[in-house]
Amino acid sequence: MPRVRRAAPVTSAHALLQLMWLASPALPVGGFSYSEVLEAAVESGRVRDEAQAAAWLLDQLQLSLARSDLAVVAKAFKAWGRGDPATITELNAWVTTTRETAELRRQTEQMGRSMVEWLKNRGGAVDPRVAQLKALAPAPTWPVAFALAAVQTGAAPREALLSFAFGWAENMVQAALKAVPLGQSAGQRILAALTEAIPAAVDHAAALMDSERQAFTPMLAILSAQHERQYSRLFRS
Repeated sequence: MPRVRRAAPVTSAHALLQLMWLASPALPVGGFSYSEVLEAAVESGRVRDEAQAAAWLLDQLQLSLARSDLAVVAKAFKAWGRGDPATITELNAWVTTTRETAELRRQTEQMGRSMVEWLKNRGGAVDPRVAQLKALAPAPTWPVAFALAAVQTGAAPREALLSFAFGWAENMVQAALKAVPLGQSAGQRILAALTEAIPAAVDHAAALMDSERQAFTPMLAILSAQHERQYSRLFRS
């Protein structure tokens, strides 16, 4: 007899709208204020034009985000869903300890704290898991906080990861427009390239074992350390 395949979970219209909200640059968590080292790459001459900006961000998506933060969101999403605070604590600690510079650590902690405040003040009954998120030491980190917000939408895990990745991509493209600088049409072409690459990055992240998760981006770390002392800058990282 032919094997019956289980249907993929369907995300409701309400959940999709909630995910769009989480991915929006208007979400008050401060993502727009970070370039995640892109500004330092521009300052050092590594990114001068549209092609180099696109290549830089595609590399960051595939070599960094898909191997670290996206993988954390995937694991944290499941952990929040099954009520597993030990795994949440472990994932949060991993994010904190793998940030290689002070500014990158401050970014993930600031955005995590801001997500806590948004979850507390968006109206309605407050999910008791928000208190667990807030209590994470030394601070809740952005991937772990986003995972809880995504679980609350009722969305399927893959759609939650797509939302996280697209929110990152949109913020980074906006950073490129200001830092390189680029025009709006160039930004849309870069966003199109990132959007095409995101599904494969999401699937890669979701399939990673804990032992395969990594944060090894030495050039990002070097440039981030330089950016902390960069004389003229627009962004906080």
